[in-house]
Amino acid sequence: MAAAAVRFGAHLKEIRIHLCQKSPASKGVRDFIEKHYVQLKKENPMFPFLIRECSNVQPRVIARYGFGKETSLPLSNLDSQQVLRAVEALAKKV
Repeated sequence: MAAAAVRFGAHLKEIRIHLCQKSPASKGVRDFIEKHYVQLKKENPMFPFLIRECSNVQPRVIARYGFGKETSLPLSNLDSQQVLRAVEALAKKV
């Protein structure tokens, strides 16, 4: 499983995913959570990996780094593998 390779370094403080429970634009994010979330938490058990559901919100992933710096990427209409790649990209960003 590809999620096993994702290790969050000390430079990364938090990952938040915002999604809608019902919208078609969030389907890939919901699939990502079902397929990859458990493995990501096993690999990074103490890391704050937050899932926030809200009606009619556009799906996005937000990474918080040191000194409060945040970067976000939109996840609308992506499949679960594309969402995983977005999380990996934010995890590798310094």
